[in-house]
Amino acid sequence: MLPGNINPRQMRAMMKKLGMNVEQIEDVQSIVIKTPKGNWIFDAGTEVTAMTMQGATTYQISGTPRFEAAAIEIPKEDVTMVAAQANVSEEKAKEALVASKGDIAEAIMKLAS
Repeated sequence: MLPGNINPRQMRAMMKKLGMNVEQIEDVQSIVIKTPKGNWIFDAGTEVTAMTMQGATTYQISGTPRFEAAAIEIPKEDVTMVAAQANVSEEKAKEALVASKGDIAEAIMKLAS
């Protein structure tokens, strides 16, 4: 029998002989892959398959992710310095730092103009 003519039952039997176990994970609500730059989020409806072979399990994710950039963390010292240099409130200084992605010089220049 040619590989293209193998039915699903035969395929499962062959995989079992090879020590492979494939399992569909049901009712996936979401999957989040966290990175320093942000998160890749797969929402409900994403298909996940777990395959175990020779004691190692791998996961296959099928779906369309969306990317959410990580929030910028602005140190309190930077906020205080920008507020003092630009002679503005700490709230305005923090807004300027967030807008400039943490660039102190750029934040001060924006506030000074």
